[in-house]
Amino acid sequence: MKAIVLIKDGNPSEAFQFRDLPTPKCGANQVLIKVSHFGLNYADIMARKGLYNDRPALPCILGYEVVGEITEVGSEVSDFESGDFVIGFTQFGGYAEYCATEAMGVVKLAPGTNPAEATALATQYCTAWYAACMMVNLQKGDRVLVHAAAGGVGTALVQIAKWKGCEVFGTASNPEKLKYLKAQGVDHAINYKTHEFDTEIKAILADKRIDVAFDPIGGSNFKRTMAIVGSGGRIITFGASEWSSSKGGIIDKLKLAFGFGFMHPIGLLMKSKAVIGVNMLRIGENKPNYLKTCINEVYAHYQKGILKPTVDSIHSADDIGKAHDRLEGRGSIGKVVVKWND
Repeated sequence: MKAIVLIKDGNPSEAFQFRDLPTPKCGANQVLIKVSHFGLNYADIMARKGLYNDRPALPCILGYEVVGEITEVGSEVSDFESGDFVIGFTQFGGYAEYCATEAMGVVKLAPGTNPAEATALATQYCTAWYAACMMVNLQKGDRVLVHAAAGGVGTALVQIAKWKGCEVFGTASNPEKLKYLKAQGVDHAINYKTHEFDTEIKAILADKRIDVAFDPIGGSNFKRTMAIVGSGGRIITFGASEWSSSKGGIIDKLKLAFGFGFMHPIGLLMKSKAVIGVNMLRIGENKPNYLKTCINEVYAHYQKGILKPTVDSIHSADDIGKAHDRLEGRGSIGKVVVKWND
C-alpha cells in the first residue's frame, strides 16, 4: 500500500515522503479499512512540527480518522463485515491507503453519506460532543464562548450549543469567518484580530459573565478567558495552538506556561469555577466506551440534521503539503480533507 510517512520535523513540503509499505495486519478486535478519505486536525500540524509529545518516533504515519470500506474483520468482531462503508478513529496511521483500527471506534455509515463530511464526525465532532455534552452538559440559556469558532471543532461546538438553546459568543480572525459564524447562528461574532475579545464580551454582558468557555488556543488566551468566566462557570481547554508558533525551546515552554497563569484549588473553590482538560487520544486509550458513546451520538445527530459539518477543502493525497498549509495558515473554515486518488 501507499502511505504518507512523516520523516522529519518542519515544512510540510519536505517533512513527508510517500512510501510503499506492507498492508497492516488486522488484529482480533480490529477491522481493516481501505481508506478513501482522511481528515486533518490541528494535532497533525503540531506533530509535524515536533511539538506533540504523543507522536510516535520518526518515521511515522499521522492521522486520527479515516473513511472507507472494510476489507477484513478481526476474529472477535461481530458488528461489521467486509464491504461496510465506515468511519473509524485511528490513533495515528490514518495517512495510508489501508488502516487497521479498533472496531470499538468505528461506525457504519448509511449509503450515500458524504465521505468528506464524515471525516469531521470523528475527532472534531466527538471532541465537541465529549466536551459539551459529557464533561459540561450545556444547559438552555448558558452563555457560551467558543474560541476559533470557524474551525472544525469550533463549528461542532457552535452547533451543539445552539441546539441546546445557549447564547453563543464566537471568535474568529477575519470578516469571512465572522459572516460564517453568523450563518451558523452565533449571537455575538468577534474578530479577535481587530478587537480584544474579553473587552468586547464584558461590554456586551455588562455585569454578567460567561458560563462555559471552550479554548483550543491556550497560553494567555486561556488566562484572559478565565477572567470573564463567572461563578459556576467552566472553561474547557482542549489544545494549545498558541504553542504551534514557537520553536519548542525551554523559553517558549516557559512563556506558554506563564501565559496560562497560576491557578490554585482554593481559588477555584471560592469562585466556584472549574477547569477541564480534554484529550481525546487519552479517552480513546483509557475510556474507549466513552469514545464509542460519542461517535454513536454524533452520527445519530448528524443523521437527524442537527449536526452538519462544513468541508473547507478536499485535497488529493499528492497535495498533502498544501493541505497542511491550508490548515496551519488559519484560513480554513471547517474541515480540511485529503482524498486518495481513485
